[in-house]
Amino acid sequence: MKLLLNLLLTALGVFVLANVLSGVHVDGYMTALIVAVILGLLNIFIKPILVIFTLPITVLTLGLFLLVINAFIILIAGNLISGFSVDGIWTAILFSILLSILESILHSLLKDD
Repeated sequence: MKLLLNLLLTALGVFVLANVLSGVHVDGYMTALIVAVILGLLNIFIKPILVIFTLPITVLTLGLFLLVINAFIILIAGNLISGFSVDGIWTAILFSILLSILESILHSLLKDD
């Protein structure tokens, strides 16, 4: 149940940010849900490999290179999904930061501790 809620919140965040940012395009809410699933899968399988390969530059930049890795993951998702596109690396970095902030806010609102 928690996984489904996380996917729905991520899809909502993707949909909202696509309407706010001019460089991000999503065809509809179903596409945003597919984007949430693909981003989750890419974060599980591809991101750890990228983090390990780029560990020296990540340490050298004090972790800021992780923003580039997140943007790269979003650009990969944009290439995999036909109804989702991101215009460039800077838009992907901004989208990544805003999506993280929005998800944190939504999760804190729905937290039932």
